[in-house]
Amino acid sequence: MFVTGAAAALTLGSVTFARGADDMHDAETRTVRGTLPPGSPDFVYVPLEVPDGVREIKVSYTYDRPSVPAGTQGNALDIGIFDQRGTELGGRGFRGWSGGARTEFFIRADEATPGYLPGPIDEGTWQIALGPYTVAPQGLGYEITITLTYGEQAEPVEPTYPPERAKGRGRAWYRGDCHLHSWYSDGRRTPAEIAALAREAGLDFINSSEHNTHSAHAHWADVAGDDLLVMLGEEITTRNGHVVALGVEPGTFIDWRYRARDNRFGKFARQIRRAGGLVVPAHPHATCVGCNWKFGFGEADAIEVWNGIWTPDDEMALADWDSTLVASVRENGRGWIPAMGNSDAHRSPDPVGYPQTVVLADDLTREAIQEGIRAGRSYIAESKTVSLTFTASGGRGRQAGIGGRLEVDRDTPVTVRLEVTGAPRCTVRFVTDQGVLFTSAPLPVAGSGVVEWRTTPSYAAYVRAELRHEAAVGPLPGTPAALTNPIFLGRS
Repeated sequence: MFVTGAAAALTLGSVTFARGADDMHDAETRTVRGTLPPGSPDFVYVPLEVPDGVREIKVSYTYDRPSVPAGTQGNALDIGIFDQRGTELGGRGFRGWSGGARTEFFIRADEATPGYLPGPIDEGTWQIALGPYTVAPQGLGYEITITLTYGEQAEPVEPTYPPERAKGRGRAWYRGDCHLHSWYSDGRRTPAEIAALAREAGLDFINSSEHNTHSAHAHWADVAGDDLLVMLGEEITTRNGHVVALGVEPGTFIDWRYRARDNRFGKFARQIRRAGGLVVPAHPHATCVGCNWKFGFGEADAIEVWNGIWTPDDEMALADWDSTLVASVRENGRGWIPAMGNSDAHRSPDPVGYPQTVVLADDLTREAIQEGIRAGRSYIAESKTVSLTFTASGGRGRQAGIGGRLEVDRDTPVTVRLEVTGAPRCTVRFVTDQGVLFTSAPLPVAGSGVVEWRTTPSYAAYVRAELRHEAAVGPLPGTPAALTNPIFLGRS
């Protein structure tokens, strides 16, 4: 065995198969065992020598799950595979990843386990990739069983991808959920089930975002339609945080095998953009192992500040994002990063479309939706029942909306106005670079209302709105019903 690469990947001894295409035997099986110690590298590769004439590769694995002391992580082992083209970072050899969601997988020319890519089984050295996510103090004992089935390969299936346009309403507000998981990674729903739930939630667009695989891209065409735009992406799940690639070209794979210390994320963020996508750090303050975002926001096109059911880590993400707005004010509003909200739904009872990002776009196309998100012309709502209109006006009839700038002098009186529907007993908070400067009385039970506040650009460099449910206890704010991106005040 030997250690390779800056990220310290470990390569073990090869698994070989003596028989080939001319042998009479239909299948061969090999089993390998080993133990990974605490402190193992992030990735361990098991070379697999694949002879000519193989029509299917099947891999299954198990590993020990010993009891561990309180406060100590137990064993968790991920798995995937690369073909004979190699394991080079960002290379072409990737053939699938299921993380810890499955205990076995297969690959054939015409079909593969969800999470894996069908295609030719070519002769050469393949690599089974193990990811020791966490290792118990006793070590991680594993067993891998590999079966090669010989015979003529089936004809490969040409992938079909969803269209990049749906029937829109021209320039309008469109609702979407851009962070979703199906059974093509660790979700439990099919694309058809997700699409049905998206339509029920009143969504106009969604984004496929499986963990560390693009294998789902070819399985959305049948469920997209004039009423639902399906964009394609990936949730790049590194050991230092997750990032959603939003709306990339079909078939785009983004590598995840690096940490912040490796100084490689910028390269892959640029790859996302070259493929037509947006870079969106996901749940930046999540508490699961490896989920907390460590790469900074210099490459971000937007930040996911609300992920699924509201929790304290979302409150932290919102505060952290607000601090980036303050920094952008120092630079005259240049380069500010918009906020997004997504469900991160995996399985029942996770609600699709809670929350959802509502985007002002020129049409219901991939590029138009992305442009609206990039420009910050959006707000986050907990459901389809919540709708907002948020404006700032002043100085001879000038007006700006969400994500815009009201170009007036520093001392010009400005009226900030929020119109709300679908938010019974919620309160409105106007947040500025100084913090919360206005809190309304609760809206009526009917859920509709108008709230206004007067200020000046010298007093408030930007204003954003928070619509919150009534707090259960004390001075803490309630959970959000909606959050807006800011309106900047003053001349740029």
